[in-house]
Amino acid sequence: MKLNIQQETAQDFNAVFELNKLAFGQENEPKLVELLRKSSAFIPELSLVAWFQNQIVGHILFTKIKIVNNENDTESLALAPMAVLPEFQQKGIGGQLVNSGIEEAKELGYKSIIVLGHEHYYPKFGFEPAEKWNIKSPYDVPANVFMALELTPNGLENTSGLVVYPKEFDTV
Repeated sequence: MKLNIQQETAQDFNAVFELNKLAFGQENEPKLVELLRKSSAFIPELSLVAWFQNQIVGHILFTKIKIVNNENDTESLALAPMAVLPEFQQKGIGGQLVNSGIEEAKELGYKSIIVLGHEHYYPKFGFEPAEKWNIKSPYDVPANVFMALELTPNGLENTSGLVVYPKEFDTV
């Protein structure tokens, strides 16, 4: 499926809201996207939309997070949320969005990404359980669904601690 993946614009906001609402079957995720856009964690270049035949069919968002321990705070990215219109799911759109986001994050100089997601989906992009680096989730989730990806060689070297998400995540 040939997609045009590009940075989200203000003209896309309503379509992205509806897409997330349909994909998740509720308004928590689209409201989270709206809140994150207004936060200091927002990176406009890492809010990407997938266009197919003049329609937005997918969206992915990466925002700034911190990995905190007693010695230092390390900046990272959170991949959340990612959504594809239900009628376009299982066609590789999500994968193209993930790959585009990873490449853009690398170009912007980020060293790692954290995701809370499906244990069989994200490893194909190189994500591994975050516990490998002693990185912990603030949520009570199984270790195999809380994953990290190094964007540069040893991007998480000497990094460990608790992931601190933007406060906007507490609303969903």
